[in-house]
Amino acid sequence: MDTGFTHHQAAHCENGVASNLLKYYGLEISEPMVFGLGSGLFFVYLPFLKVNHAPAFSYRPMPGLIFNKAAKRLGLKIKRQKFSDPKTAEEALNNNLRNNIPSGLQVGVYNLTYFPEDYRFHFNAHNIVVYGREGDNYLVSDPVMENVTTLTTKELEKVRFAKGAFAPRGQIYYPIHIPKNVNFEEPIKKAIKDTCRLMLVPMPLIGINGIRHVARQIKKWPEKHGIKKANHYLAQIVRMQEEIGTGGGGFRFIYAAFLQEAAQILKNDQLKALSAEMTTIGDLWRDFAVEAARVYKNRSAKQDVYQLLSQHLLEIADKEQQFFKKLRKAI
Repeated sequence: MDTGFTHHQAAHCENGVASNLLKYYGLEISEPMVFGLGSGLFFVYLPFLKVNHAPAFSYRPMPGLIFNKAAKRLGLKIKRQKFSDPKTAEEALNNNLRNNIPSGLQVGVYNLTYFPEDYRFHFNAHNIVVYGREGDNYLVSDPVMENVTTLTTKELEKVRFAKGAFAPRGQIYYPIHIPKNVNFEEPIKKAIKDTCRLMLVPMPLIGINGIRHVARQIKKWPEKHGIKKANHYLAQIVRMQEEIGTGGGGFRFIYAAFLQEAAQILKNDQLKALSAEMTTIGDLWRDFAVEAARVYKNRSAKQDVYQLLSQHLLEIADKEQQFFKKLRKAI
C-alpha cells in the first residue's frame, strides 16, 4: 500500500505535516503560512509541569492547535481520532492507507528508531505522516528528516502509545474537506490579531510577560537551587528552544517568512518591514541560546553570567513587546 504521497522537508513537524497533507490534496500552502495562520508563535512557562525533571517552557501552543486553527480559518475540515486500544488504532490507520489517505500521527520521540540517539528524549508532541505500508514496515514521512523512512508495526505502536505528558493515545488526523476556492486575506488578518493578543495578554506566565517572568527567575536559580540544578534548568530552556521542533529562534524565522508572504497577499509593505524586524529578534534568541549553552556546559568565563542571561532575555521581551504592538497596528 502506497498513497503516492510526496515528502517535503520542513523546519517544524506540525507545520510540515499540515503543509504536506494539504499539498497532497491540491492546496498549495507553505510551512510558514500554516504556522502563521495557526497562530503558532507563542510562549508559556509552566513551572508546575516537569519535563525531564525541569519546568516546562513552550514556544508553541498545545499540540494540534496550529493545524486546527489554520484549518478553521481557511474553512477546512480535519478529522481527528484517539484510541484506547492499539489494535483499533492500527486498523484505523490501515483502513486509511487502503483508501489512499495518508495520515498525520502524533507520536513520542523517545522510541523513534530513526532519530539520532542524542535527540531521543521523552517528548510526546512530535508529528509524522504515514503514507503507506510494505509488509511489516510502515512508510513514514517525518518532515524534520531529509528523506522518508520506515517503522515496523511494533515500533509504530510504541511511539503512538507513548506514556507521559501529552500522551498521543494513538492520535490520527487527516483532511476530509478542502474548499475549491480558499481565500487567504481575512484568515491572515484574523491570525495576526490572534497572535498579537496571545503574546501581549496581561497574564504572568504567557507571552511577553512569561518571557519576562523566566528572565527574572534565571538570576535567582543558582542561589535558590544550586548551580547543578540551575544549569539543568538552563539546558531545558535551550532544549525546548532549539531541539524540540525549532522553538524560540527558529519559530521567529518561520513567522518572519509568514509575514513576507502575508505582505504580498495583503499588499502591505509594513508587514515586509516587520518581517525583517522579527528576523533580527530571532537572531537575539539564537544568541541567548548559544550563551546559555556555554554556561551549562561550563564553558563560560563571564562573571555574573546568570545576571547577564536574565538581562538578555529581558531585552528580547522588550523588543517583542514593541514588535507586536506595531504588528497589531499594521493590521
